[in-house]
Amino acid sequence: MTDNSEAERVCFLLRIDPNQIPEYLHAHQNVPPPLLLALQNAGYRNYSVFVDASGLLVGYFETDDAEKALATMKANPINDSWGKTIEPMFMAVDDSRPVGTVLPLRLAFNLESAVQ
Repeated sequence: MTDNSEAERVCFLLRIDPNQIPEYLHAHQNVPPPLLLALQNAGYRNYSVFVDASGLLVGYFETDDAEKALATMKANPINDSWGKTIEPMFMAVDDSRPVGTVLPLRLAFNLESAVQ
């Protein structure tokens, strides 16, 4: 698929220890090129992660098939290596989300879709 207007939009919440924010930001300034390539090959596009001072993370990406993209990355050994770097920083967002697990949020509104 080349038309991003038809892409699945995936947004998720995670939380890190607020004391780990500098380390988390540093790690994301130095993402290994093989991991970047793996994300692209898995179908991630327009992937962004935002963090606030409390450690709340909001992630967003677009893809043709979210379930496939997530499963592809979960099965990739490069992702396992990255996980060992950042997973110790994670905390629970709330009781409904396992620590460090990407559970997509339900899309409630998208401007471009609404005005078409």
